Amino acid sequence: MQKKPLKRRIRITPLDTTIMVVLAGIFGYIIYKAATGLNYHWNWAIIPQFLIRFDPDTQSWVPGLLMHGLFTTIRLSLWSGLFGVILGTFIGLFRVSPSLFRRQIASTYVGLIRNTPPLVLIFVFYFFVGDQIMTLLHVNEAVYALSPEAKEILSWLFGPMNRFSQFLSALVTLALFEAAYIAEIVRAGIESIEPGQWEAASGTGMSRTKAMAYVILPQAIQRMLPALAGQFISIIKDSAIVSVISIEELTFQAQQLMTTTYRSFEIWTLVLVMYFALTFMCSLIVRKLELTLQRD
Repeated sequence: MQKKPLKRRIRITPLDTTIMVVLAGIFGYIIYKAATGLNYHWNWAIIPQFLIRFDPDTQSWVPGLLMHGLFTTIRLSLWSGLFGVILGTFIGLFRVSPSLFRRQIASTYVGLIRNTPPLVLIFVFYFFVGDQIMTLLHVNEAVYALSPEAKEILSWLFGPMNRFSQFLSALVTLALFEAAYIAEIVRAGIESIEPGQWEAASGTGMSRTKAMAYVILPQAIQRMLPALAGQFISIIKDSAIVSVISIEELTFQAQQLMTTTYRSFEIWTLVLVMYFALTFMCSLIVRKLELTLQRD
C-alpha cells in the first residue's frame, strides 16, 4: 500500500507576523494616499458597464467591452498555446535529432526568435501572415461562403467572423513566437532522460524513432508538463503584445476605453485584476498538477 506524503506544517513565527503587518501597513498607506492625496477624481461607478451591461434592444444582460476583450484573450491564448505546443514539439525533436541539417534548422529558428525583440517579430509575422498568406489562401472569401450555422460555431471558437482573418493572423504570430520557447522545454525534457533508457530500448531492437515514441517521450512529457503549464501562463500575458496590431483583446479594449473615458487608473486597475485572476487560477492548476506528478 502506497503511503501518502506527509503534509508540511505551516509555522508562523513572530518575525513573519511583523513582516506581514508592516507590508499590510505600507500597502494600506499607498491606497490611502492614492485615494486622498492624488489630484485625481475617482469614478468607479462607470466601471461595471464595461464588464456587463443591459442591452435595451435585446432586453437582456450582455458582456461589456472588457469582457469581450477577456474572451478574446482566452481564445487567443488557448489556440496559440495548442499550436505552439505542436510546433514547439516538432522543433524540439529536431533540436535533439542526429541529423545535422534538422538541428541547424531548429537552432536557427530558436535563436532567431529568442534573440529578436517580440514587438519586431509581431509586426514582421503579422504583416507577412496577414497581408500575404491570408490573401493567398482566400481566407475571407472562404468565411463569407460558410453557412450561418458554421459561422455561429466558428464565432464561439474564434470570435466575430468579421475579424476572423485578423484573429487568425495574430494566432499564428503568437504561436510561432511561443513555439521557440516550448521547443527548448521539449529539448531539455528529452535530454533529461538517462542514457540508460536509450540503451535499454536499443537492446530490445527498437529503432531510434520507436524508442523516442514509446520510451523516451512518454517519460519526458511527464517531466515537461509543469514547465509547459507555466509557459501557457506566459502565453496569456504575452497575448497583450498583439494589441499593437489592433486585435481586440483585453489590453486593446482597455486602451480604447481609456482614450474615450479618460478613466486611466480605474480601467487599468480593473484590467490588472482581470489578468491576475486569470493567471492566478492557471497557477493554482499548475501547482495541483505538480503535486499530482510528485505523488505519482
